[in-house]
Amino acid sequence: MNKREFIKNVAGATAGLAALGFGAASMAASTQLNNTTVRPQNAVEQRRRDRFPNVPLLTHEGKEVRFYDDLIKDKAVFINFMYARCGNICPGMTVNLKRLENEFGGRVGRDIFMYSITLEPEHDTVPMLKAYAENFDAGPGWKFLTGTKDDIELLRRKLGFVNSDPVLDQDKTEHIGTLKYGIEPLERWGACPALANPKAIAQYFYWMEPNGTRPVHGFAYPQAEKVSQQQRERVKHTM
Repeated sequence: MNKREFIKNVAGATAGLAALGFGAASMAASTQLNNTTVRPQNAVEQRRRDRFPNVPLLTHEGKEVRFYDDLIKDKAVFINFMYARCGNICPGMTVNLKRLENEFGGRVGRDIFMYSITLEPEHDTVPMLKAYAENFDAGPGWKFLTGTKDDIELLRRKLGFVNSDPVLDQDKTEHIGTLKYGIEPLERWGACPALANPKAIAQYFYWMEPNGTRPVHGFAYPQAEKVSQQQRERVKHTM
């Protein structure tokens, strides 16, 4: 998928995910989650909620969560698709996301969250994803997620990871090279190559934040390092 096509898809897309069908115990838990779903209080909250199907998933730690209520609502997030058996771009992409996690200097897990969703839920069980997360030293704010095949497909399409060519769209390798990010309460969203320079990715995220500074096109590495350090220091002083 080329960059122009992806951006077009993302612009008209929202988000969704799901993971159900893990047996009677899981179904009971899902029913309980349904009963505790928070109702929107106004039109803005309703609009935000309508963008993301509030479906259940399992984290690599075995915890059942709702996509919107537990993972997206009121959070700044980074989302990508992957699968553990991928021998192509996935390992390098995950390493790059680990660098991005480090770039935020402790914010991941506090006010930034990262989600990697498997495209092979039939293979990537909770133990498999747990081993994968440990292999890449993922921190507590970075969750690897699985669910039913139909729910993962719903998520993929709602998040905009699609190809207009139906033949290419069936190829899961078409959907693993992009990173989507946003600040949900501000309704600000963007996307970039998952293998982009982590400092550059961070700069565009900082731009989304209140009082953010617009990134300079073709950011030189020393300048990116200086701005990133300034951002980290500013966060420390506000803690």
